[in-house]
Amino acid sequence: QVQLVESGGGLVQPGGSLGLSCAASGFAFSIYTMNWYRQAPGKERELVAAISSAGDSTNYADSVKGRFTISRDNAKRTVYLQMNSLKPEDTAVYYCNLPGRTRWGQGTQVTVSS
Repeated sequence: QVQLVESGGGLVQPGGSLGLSCAASGFAFSIYTMNWYRQAPGKERELVAAISSAGDSTNYADSVKGRFTISRDNAKRTVYLQMNSLKPEDTAVYYCNLPGRTRWGQGTQVTVSS
């Protein structure tokens, strides 16, 4: 059974940084692309970043390009999202997931506010 547990969220001031983690279990983690998504209040969930199975290819939403970095450690079955230069509009619940999977974990709340 696929399990994805996100952690690392919190409250940060504009311009600050946070690092998110997503621990995976129940599937062959190392052969799958992994994605980070976010959902802000009143908005639809959006794809933020994606990383290939080997970690050698990444893609980002235009809104986070140059500020966020996705990475993974297949030995630890974990995918990361390093978020720098955070803005209030980055406030959202952040989720990791397999592409196309429709079940979601609990996510982790990121709030950017002074």
